[in-house]
Amino acid sequence: MDFTTALFYVFAAILVLAATQVITARSPVHAALFLVLSFFSAAGIWMLLQAEFLAIVLVLVYVGAVMVLFLFVVMMLDINMDKLREGFWGRLPLAAIVGLVIAFEMSAVLLKGFLRPDNAVPANAANVGNTKVLGIEIFTNYVLAFEVAAAILFLAIVAAVALTLRRRKDSKYFDPAAAVKVKRNDRVRLVNMKAESDRANGAAAEQSAENTGA
Repeated sequence: MDFTTALFYVFAAILVLAATQVITARSPVHAALFLVLSFFSAAGIWMLLQAEFLAIVLVLVYVGAVMVLFLFVVMMLDINMDKLREGFWGRLPLAAIVGLVIAFEMSAVLLKGFLRPDNAVPANAANVGNTKVLGIEIFTNYVLAFEVAAAILFLAIVAAVALTLRRRKDSKYFDPAAAVKVKRNDRVRLVNMKAESDRANGAAAEQSAENTGA
């Protein structure tokens, strides 16, 4: 057993243990941290398989962005984990069957890749990095699919913003367009009123009452 194979088994063992702790940990914060550990272990395995682009994307996107946001949400919300775990053991057989099917499919794909003859690899593949090969494949043979996927993701972002955008009634809202269009006459309105005094009105009323009594 060489050093690369030993590292593979170490990362694989850590990945399996971390993934088990993700679904068995009682604290959601601990589960999220174990998920981060599993992501790092999977990135290490991908580095050993010379898939450095996938490893870097996994660390930057999932660990650096998604999991940090998930941790903030979990720590800010008061989640009742007892209600979430009520049907865990009841759904365990079905989840185990689905997990075994997924593992079998992944094993079949990996076994097919390991059984590939050496002459199927291009002669100049060793001189080109995997990231460059991936970019060439995406922007030449799969450019239409890549553009369609980008359009779908952009549409999903716009739809998410449109669905969650709600104007609160209890908050002050300032419309810059309406402020620019306003005119001077709309801001101030001058009203001419006669000057009246309560004291003068009271004296006139008393004088009228005296004249009536007399």
